[in-house]
Amino acid sequence: MIKKPYVIIIPARLKSKRLYAKPLIKIKNKELIIWVIENCLKKFPSENVFVATDSKKIFNLIKKNGYNAIMTSKKCLTGTDRVAEVINKINSSIYINVQGDEPLINPDDIKKIIKIKKFFPNRVICAMTKIKKNENIASVSLPKVVVNERDELLYISRSPIPAKKDKKIFFNNYYKQVCIYAYNKSELNKFYKFGRKSKLEKIEDIEILRFFDLGIKVKMMNTSKESYAVDTRSDIKIVRAKLK
Repeated sequence: MIKKPYVIIIPARLKSKRLYAKPLIKIKNKELIIWVIENCLKKFPSENVFVATDSKKIFNLIKKNGYNAIMTSKKCLTGTDRVAEVINKINSSIYINVQGDEPLINPDDIKKIIKIKKFFPNRVICAMTKIKKNENIASVSLPKVVVNERDELLYISRSPIPAKKDKKIFFNNYYKQVCIYAYNKSELNKFYKFGRKSKLEKIEDIEILRFFDLGIKVKMMNTSKESYAVDTRSDIKIVRAKLK
């Protein structure tokens, strides 16, 4: 099996808790997952971009559109677990996880995260961006991140953090996670073999927290442009307007 320098894996499942069959929802006559794939293909060759799914419906849609798809098991607890199942089928130095609900994903940010992973091969890399004033900081759909001065992840939560004692909100303090991750094979193996969600991961329902219990540091990267994940029906309306 030839080793690729990197691969982009887009995990997708049908039974999303918050929005059923989310990857198949159409925005401007195109499925959400297709928007994500086509954004990746603006800067990356098709032989390096794959969708990993446990759904025949999603698999068939991807194949019908001429793109690459891999079937994974239904037991995957998270998107990262789904990417981890791919490492036995595709040999690569770097595995990039691009979430299938980010139709506004900027492919230049993916290029940047690959570059940073090469500089920090023993760190999981994850993206973040400032929360805008028109976004609801209290929304549980926005995982808020706290980093140290070296941009290492200290914690990520659905609650507004960091918090000020006087409870005033200053938007310069708030960053949200953008779901682009970079891992090596060893990091994915350890994540998958943990075999369950960690305590904090289960409470927050944020998969990257599992790396804390594995003793693997996470380095955060600022994205260059706005990204917006689709988690609810109202998010679809917002993304549709932004795509105009």
